[in-house]
Amino acid sequence: MARLFADTTPLRTKDFARLWWAGIPTVIGAGLTLFAVPVQLYALTQNSAYVGLAGLFALVPLVVFGLWGGALADAMDRRTLLIIASCGLAVASVFLWLQAALHLNNVWLVLCLLAFQQAFYAVNSPTRAAAIPRILPGEQLPAANALNMTVTQFGSIVGPLLAGIMLHWVDLSTLYLIDAVTCALPIWATFRLGRIPPSSTESGSARWGFGAVLEGFRYLAGNTVVLMSFVVDLIAMIFGMPRALFPQMAHESFGGPIEGGSTMALLAAAISIGAVAGGVFSGWLPRIQRQGLAVVIAIVVWGVAMTGFGVASGFAAGRVGTLLWVALGCLVVGGAADMVSSAFRNTILQQAASDELRGRLQGVFIVVVAGGPRVADTLHGAAAAAVGTTVAAAGGGVLVVVGVIIAAVVVPAFVRYRVTASAT
Repeated sequence: MARLFADTTPLRTKDFARLWWAGIPTVIGAGLTLFAVPVQLYALTQNSAYVGLAGLFALVPLVVFGLWGGALADAMDRRTLLIIASCGLAVASVFLWLQAALHLNNVWLVLCLLAFQQAFYAVNSPTRAAAIPRILPGEQLPAANALNMTVTQFGSIVGPLLAGIMLHWVDLSTLYLIDAVTCALPIWATFRLGRIPPSSTESGSARWGFGAVLEGFRYLAGNTVVLMSFVVDLIAMIFGMPRALFPQMAHESFGGPIEGGSTMALLAAAISIGAVAGGVFSGWLPRIQRQGLAVVIAIVVWGVAMTGFGVASGFAAGRVGTLLWVALGCLVVGGAADMVSSAFRNTILQQAASDELRGRLQGVFIVVVAGGPRVADTLHGAAAAAVGTTVAAAGGGVLVVVGVIIAAVVVPAFVRYRVTASAT
């Protein structure tokens, strides 16, 4: 039984352990802000269009600074860059707190501060991911990635739930303040790291400018396995992520109130709950050598689960009952499968890429991870308007299964990929 639970071996390495433990309150604090921003935007405007606009204000800096931040991670000491990015995140949270505490009530200020915060997140995330293979041996990377994703998904559950409870006694500014305070923990943990100098010996702007970003894309185009790890994730997220349908399905399929309510909250949390459960029982991940095949299987399971979710919602007929729990169960299974896919895809990227390019490829990774679900929101919303939520959700799951099988057949090298001695 012990072998089923998460492998905590990476936590025996002090540097990784400090980063991981510091990440727990940090992701909860970030969850408070992710809850507070749309609530504040709607309170200021009573217009959901402005809430939707927040997605664009977050996506653009994620793309731009994700790619550039990855180049910086390959060009300078990663410890130094992590400190800078962590301090930037703290400053952004402080500014969000100030504007709320001072009742400035300016929607464009909130949106710009959100973009400012996401820019530093886009630098921090690929830098942190690129630093981990310098901290841990290769055989511990699957376990480390599972532990990191478990914490992230834990924050995405606890943060919004805690925010909803706290707002009965405090205002939005307090949520921002708590996020700002928790940002101090990763700064402390990063200061305790040893230096992580760049592996590249290049100098000048070639190390961190536009040419460096292009070099990362050229490497990606020539590495079939790493490229396919991005392609299959895009297939899974663009066709199979139904989160944009949750409000309508909670109301029409499961009889929840139009304002949201507990049914909507359950749908919104189910995928993350599955991911956390998958992380808790991830002890088997380090023993898998056929990582490409594992990713394909996990995405097929994700697609089947999303198909089941769509079918269950179609038969629910506006009633809260057994079919709601069937639909939630499908989302939980999908979340667990997505955790497995993400852990192995990140491990493939960390092991297959050379260290001097890891930062840039992690930058592409964060763009794909952040961009895919946002594209899915647009496509699923349009599909639901045309053919209904049931067909949109179930059909998307079918497209995931078909798409990833086609990708596996067309590029068998990805399915055959296994961990080698040099990778560990």
